[in-house]
Amino acid sequence: MWDDSTKKQLDESINNNSQKKQITIRDNYLKIEHFEFNFLKKIGVTVPFFKEECTVIMEAQFGELLAHVHITTKSKDYLNIFNKLIMWSKSFPSS
Repeated sequence: MWDDSTKKQLDESINNNSQKKQITIRDNYLKIEHFEFNFLKKIGVTVPFFKEECTVIMEAQFGELLAHVHITTKSKDYLNIFNKLIMWSKSFPSS
């Protein structure tokens, strides 16, 4: 279970903040602003109908807990982004 302090930090910095965020994805590591996630797995990509966006969805470890992370990119070039995400997700071993 997430403690209240962590939930509040995540909500204020990421979940309820629609401003663009600094995201770093490298190997099996994800960093959103100053929050670090490790051991990425179960990576998927969605492209909703009639929206110019795509979302990468993954499970990752945050501290001692597992987190379900969604990263949405809004762009008119969403199909190109989708194709890049598909190629990126293929570099991870199946879990």
